[in-house]
Amino acid sequence: MDVMEWLMQGDPAIRWQVMRDLADAPPDAVAAERARVAHEGWGARLLGLQDPGGRWDGGTYRPGWVDDDRPFFDAWTATHFCLQALMEFGLDPASPAARRAVERVRRGVRWEHEGEPYFDGEAEPCINGTALAIAAYFGEGGDPIVDTVLDWHLPDGGWNCWAAYGARVSSFHSTICAIEGLLAWERAGGESAAASAARRAGEDYLLERGLLNRRSTGRIADPRFAMVSYPVRWYYDVLRGLDHFRLADRRDPRLAPAVELLRAKRREDGRWVRELHHEGPQLIEVDGREGDPSRWITLRALRVLRWWDAALPDQPKS
Repeated sequence: MDVMEWLMQGDPAIRWQVMRDLADAPPDAVAAERARVAHEGWGARLLGLQDPGGRWDGGTYRPGWVDDDRPFFDAWTATHFCLQALMEFGLDPASPAARRAVERVRRGVRWEHEGEPYFDGEAEPCINGTALAIAAYFGEGGDPIVDTVLDWHLPDGGWNCWAAYGARVSSFHSTICAIEGLLAWERAGGESAAASAARRAGEDYLLERGLLNRRSTGRIADPRFAMVSYPVRWYYDVLRGLDHFRLADRRDPRLAPAVELLRAKRREDGRWVRELHHEGPQLIEVDGREGDPSRWITLRALRVLRWWDAALPDQPKS
C-alpha cells in the first residue's frame, strides 16, 4: 500500500504535518493546507464547540456536568484537553480563529483548583506541563506556569502529580508532560537556566530507564508504556517519549531499544495500529478503534524514525 497516499486521505490536521515532516513540501503549500485546520474537519468542529465564555463543555479540566462527590475518572471534553487537541492539530496560532478562541480563554477561563487564570496554570505538574505547552504554542507566555513546574521538580529528576501528597518518586506520566511543556516554552523563546536544567534532568530520568523500564529491575514499568496510543492526553507511552526527544533533537544511544520497539510495531503494509485507547467521553473522534490502523500514530512513528535514521546512515531506513 502507498502509506503516504493513505495519510493524505486524512484530515487537514494530519495532511499538513505529513507534507511538512515527511514529504518536504514547499512552505507555501504546507501553509495553505495548515490554514484549512481552522475551517475544515476536526479543527473547525472543535472550534465550533467553544462557548462564548471561552470554555468547552462547561469546564476547564473537567466538564461542567461532573459531580465530584460521585465516583469518576477521566473525561476529555473540557477546555484543557480541547486546547491540547487544537495544538496537536496544528491550528495556526496567528489565524483569526485561533486568536478569537484564545482571547475567550484568556478572558473567561479559570481553573477549578483555586480560580487561577488558565494561562497562569494550577498546581499539578501533569496538568501544568500541558498547559505550559499550550500557552507557549498560542503565544500566551506561560512564565507563571514555569515557576510552578520548577517548584515541584523532584530530586530523582522527574515529576509526580502526587508530590503534594507526599510522593517522592517520579512518574513517567507527570514527567513527560512537564518536559514537553518546558521544551515548548524554550522553543517559543523562554530563557531560564533553571528551566533548561530541569528539562534535561527530566529527560535523563526517562533515558536512565530506557523510556520504558524500572531502573531497579530493568523490566517494563507498565505494559501500557510499550503500547502506542493517540490521543495521549496525560498518559505516557514509548512513542510519546521518543517524539519528545525528536523535538528536542537529543539523540542518545539509550533511545535505541525504544526506537527498535517502535520500528517492530510497523505492519507489513507500512502502517501502525492504535494499540491503546484512553477511555473517557470526547467531543470528536480523531482516530480509529483499538487494533485499527491509525493515521496519527503512523505519522508520529514515521517522523520519529526519519529523525533517528537520518543520523544512522548504515541503519535500515523507515
